[in-house]
Amino acid sequence: MEPRISMVTLGVDDLSRARAFYEALGWVVAPQSQESVVFLQGGNIVLGLYGRQALAEDAGIENTPPGFSGFALAINVASETEADRLFDTAVSNGAMARKPPQKAFWGGYSGYFADPDGHLWEVAHNPYFAMDADGNLKLVDEPA
Repeated sequence: MEPRISMVTLGVDDLSRARAFYEALGWVVAPQSQESVVFLQGGNIVLGLYGRQALAEDAGIENTPPGFSGFALAINVASETEADRLFDTAVSNGAMARKPPQKAFWGGYSGYFADPDGHLWEVAHNPYFAMDADGNLKLVDEPA
């Protein structure tokens, strides 16, 4: 089996608000969405939005208060200008700016915002990561 992440599901407090936020960032609502769950297509990955309590119940865990979860999702873009544009779009649609995009110690350009439910997102331009024509990262060559 080829290693991959095909879907990320975020537990959200307000499904309508979360849907509107991600649509404003350019995610496209898939027809498989329902009243209780939203599926958003983004390149080669699907972002799922599901009620936070329902997601905790589905996983059989306690719905603990949000806070730093030890991970960040990332959107890599082709330029610093595009990183600034996406960051500004997120903030103007309800995200909380955590770290404005800026030159990074590793030679790229990145910043962080938290979506309306507190999920941490990095917006980055990494000049060392190749992107294909569709904007997908290509870190390794495809097998022959």
